[in-house]
Amino acid sequence: MDDSQRILDAIRRLVRLLRLSDRAAQANVGLSAAQLFVLHELGKTPALSLGELADRTRTDQSSVSTVVTRLVTAGLVERERAPDDGRKLALTLSRAGRVALRKAPPVAQELLLDAIEKMGATDRRRFAELFAEFLDSIHADQAPAPMLFEEESPKKRTQE
Repeated sequence: MDDSQRILDAIRRLVRLLRLSDRAAQANVGLSAAQLFVLHELGKTPALSLGELADRTRTDQSSVSTVVTRLVTAGLVERERAPDDGRKLALTLSRAGRVALRKAPPVAQELLLDAIEKMGATDRRRFAELFAEFLDSIHADQAPAPMLFEEESPKKRTQE
């Protein structure tokens, strides 16, 4: 097997993992993989700001905001004023959110982040550079990407 085939096979395996994770989230708790990832991150701490949640999910703040809005609408996440700063909003899991999280399958994005974080700093930096160069070479959009397997809002799609 040549290197090109190994790379393409690796991409296929990654896409399959993400697709199966999304399907499992949909089947078990009726959520997208992105929504489950956000619930999982919120479940690790009592409350997070939107910016903190974006940092934890390694996602653009506007993308995670879309997911949070859907979770708030579904009654799985609550927005409250932060006790230490009334200008900020704190995001917390609702009772229904905690129940959904207990029933949820593993989160593929967590596996990805764990594997990336286990790489040495030099390997991680080089991988990031090579992957970005690869995406640039195939003219992939450079706009902030939505969370994995989360539908973009119609407004964003029509702007592209």
